Amino acid sequence: MRGKRAPKREIAADPKYGDQTVSKFINYVMRDGKKSTARRIVYTAFDIILDRSKQQPLEVFDKAVKNIQPTVEVKSKRVGGANYQIPIQVRGERRLSLAFRWLIAAADAKKGRPMAQKLAEELLAASNNEGEAVKKRMDVHRMAEANRAFAHFAR
Repeated sequence: MRGKRAPKREIAADPKYGDQTVSKFINYVMRDGKKSTARRIVYTAFDIILDRSKQQPLEVFDKAVKNIQPTVEVKSKRVGGANYQIPIQVRGERRLSLAFRWLIAAADAKKGRPMAQKLAEELLAASNNEGEAVKKRMDVHRMAEANRAFAHFAR
């Protein structure tokens, strides 16, 4: 690795809710640099959440993201000619990015409705500890649990 590690950029809070995680989520939703479209999708999803659940969308969003974030994951490591899946702790920043990625992928996988609607449904489901994104987290945790015997290889 040459040179210095790039410094972490501070992301400005989003204009409507004044929350940095929402702003980061909007950046994850964004495709081809179309931030206004991504904002419209996320804000519309939040409006749908407000209509359906009568809860504050920011609280639902925070709860959903917290329910999706993994604590452990498996990493492949080669030891003596064999590959082992080694369970490792997930750093805080990676936890957030994995949660966002899984949330968007789960919403994207549904067909036949606008993205804002699919995103709202997935957020509501995740805040109740159900849905595809939470299922993905459970699969990752299960995989780490199954390979707990190889934890001593981690270093």
